[in-house]
Amino acid sequence: QVQLVESGGGLVQAGDSLRLSCAASGRTFSNYMMGWFRQAPGKEREFVAVISRTGGVTSYADSVKGRFTVSRDNAKNTMYLQMNSLKREDTAVYYCAAAQRWTRDYANRNNYDYWGQGTQVTVSS
Repeated sequence: QVQLVESGGGLVQAGDSLRLSCAASGRTFSNYMMGWFRQAPGKEREFVAVISRTGGVTSYADSVKGRFTVSRDNAKNTMYLQMNSLKREDTAVYYCAAAQRWTRDYANRNNYDYWGQGTQVTVSS
C-alpha cells in the first residue's frame, strides 16, 4: 500500500504561481504511475496531469497545458505540480493519485489505486 500526502496549496492571486508536492510512503514509489486531479465545488473530480514511472512521459489536461508542469523525484519519493499563470478557474482541491499499472486511460480516476487527502488551491482575481 502507498500513502500519499499533498502539500503546497494556498490562496494566491490570478497570475501567481504555486508548487504542489505529493509525498509518498510505503511501497516503492518508482513502481507507480502518478497523477494529479482536482475537484472544484459542485463539480466532478477531473484529470490535471500524469507522469510515468520514470518521469519520461507526461500528459496534461487541455485546460492547464502550457501553464502546469508535473515532475517527480523518485529518490525523494515525491511528485510535484508547478502551476504558473494561475486563473480563478484553477480554484479546487488538488489530489495526487498512484496507479500500479500504466494505462492510456490515465485521465480516468477509476484507474488509480491510491489517493491523497487533497490540498486546497484558491485563486482570487
